[in-house]
Amino acid sequence: MMTVMIVDDEPVARRTLRECCERESDLHIVGEYGDGNVALEAIRAKPPDLLFLDIQIDTVNGMTLARSLDPERLPFIVFVTAFDHYALGAFEVSATDYLLKPFDDERFRQTMARVRRRREAESGGDKQVALATLLSQLERKAQGLALPGARILAESGSRMHMLDAASVERVEADRNYIKLTVGRDIFHTRSTLQQAEKSLQSQQMLRISRSCLINVEHVKEVSRTPRGDFIFVLAGGTTVTSSEGFREAVREYLGRLKLGSP
Repeated sequence: MMTVMIVDDEPVARRTLRECCERESDLHIVGEYGDGNVALEAIRAKPPDLLFLDIQIDTVNGMTLARSLDPERLPFIVFVTAFDHYALGAFEVSATDYLLKPFDDERFRQTMARVRRRREAESGGDKQVALATLLSQLERKAQGLALPGARILAESGSRMHMLDAASVERVEADRNYIKLTVGRDIFHTRSTLQQAEKSLQSQQMLRISRSCLINVEHVKEVSRTPRGDFIFVLAGGTTVTSSEGFREAVREYLGRLKLGSP
């Protein structure tokens, strides 16, 4: 039997989670909270096995609450959010799970199947590492989103252009420069791929080779070569292929995007 706490400042959301939990024979709800500060004290006093935690709570940010927990007594945490921009990048790399509101019974069952597998396989140290990784990704994503309309200055021909970071589909190293692909247009700027990756951290950039990053938001199709590398068709119509050295990392990343993936 797993003990469960639910922390969400929306009564309807708490009721939905409660009803889902009640349909699972191995879950026992020991607390529901709409106030993050009250919830934190309850969790510290008697940590549950599993915590459903809303990211955005009026009284305290869900990420702040998670960081305040005793690392030696961490529950399994399933973050709940109504904002898909948190889910898109942050949760794909984590060992925990998330529920994107509104969710249905099937999505809840998938989450619980994942939690049960993690519970059998992970130690307390694994949970600490997983939570630290997840919170770092969440905060980086939130910081990027807090800077709307991020802009990049690049040149094409003899002219300088201001580009929206979100419009960049592909970034490639080109000696002392990088090439930025926006649709069918190519722009250049003096930089390194590492610097570009840092500047574009608010975007879902995936490194597919030593010299190329792609923005996952602009990927329309994915296929495989006979040797197993990945071919990406971008929104602007261009294609790019991953290298052998990044094949496994790309495969794992794409695997996390599949529905029902562990």
